[in-house]
Amino acid sequence: MNQKVLIFLLPNFIFGIFLFGFFCKRQKNLTGVFPDPAEDWLAIQNDRKSTLASVCLKNGLLKLRSKSDSHVASQLFVEHKHKFIYCEVPKVGCSNWKRTIFLLQANLNAEASEIEHDHIHQTSVIKKLVAYPPAIQKEFLNNYTKVMFTRHPLERLVSAYRDKLLHSEPFYSVTVANEIRAMFRKDKNSSEKVSFQEFVNFIVAKPPNSLDIHWKPMFLLCDPCNIHYDILGKYETLRLDSEHVLKVIGAPKSLHFPNLKRYGSEKRTNGDITLEYLRQLNSEQIEKIKKLYRMDFFLFNYTMEYEDYFSLKD
Repeated sequence: MNQKVLIFLLPNFIFGIFLFGFFCKRQKNLTGVFPDPAEDWLAIQNDRKSTLASVCLKNGLLKLRSKSDSHVASQLFVEHKHKFIYCEVPKVGCSNWKRTIFLLQANLNAEASEIEHDHIHQTSVIKKLVAYPPAIQKEFLNNYTKVMFTRHPLERLVSAYRDKLLHSEPFYSVTVANEIRAMFRKDKNSSEKVSFQEFVNFIVAKPPNSLDIHWKPMFLLCDPCNIHYDILGKYETLRLDSEHVLKVIGAPKSLHFPNLKRYGSEKRTNGDITLEYLRQLNSEQIEKIKKLYRMDFFLFNYTMEYEDYFSLKD
């Protein structure tokens, strides 16, 4: 290297090291330690829990009762080996969570990809809280790590429509679809697929508690105001939150949350797809679904200004 160039670069290099050391020392003085991603995650968890508790109190959702609601207890899956309770919220990664629970308690030598979608939803290996007597349920709820995951209510709704009404599942694409056609079509023999508008009109016409679990409000499924979840995960941060859950419950380091999809050739429901469907609705329909999922928006801190949210998201 040219000696003149070296003489010029050396002081700059030394000054750069000095500056780096100064700012590192300043950062350490300000925080006590270097920023810790785990601490950031805990801070986010505390914010989510604080928001939830505030909204629960403000809206009178706290209840005094001695035993769990059976509908809620039917959504709670219990894994004893790691003292773990997971609340199933469909369309929020629940199939992959059930695969994970299966692997935790059954056979860690298996791969998540080996477990078929239909099998994981029908297996009796994974136990529900409702299967236990009330006193035992209470004991588990008091002593196990409890987890629930949420998703933006409108994205979850679009995902449910795409998954259940646009595919050939006998119950949804035939039984439920025929019920919707009978409600909104003059031609009772019409066999065209149910439109998203018809689907929305169908669900807003029913009492929230009677809705199918795939589009029932999330707070009604898991009762987070009365079951104090230790971890509140979000679909939007699914990978990060799931890895933290596995760490907290002491899962083997070799086990990671799977990223499997039932209809692998299809794009996952994202912000762009959600907006595409929501723009098919009129203002009255939009207001009705916002009203239906009002508590989900507030409790889990999702914005109702969906156009900006989904445009920024993707």
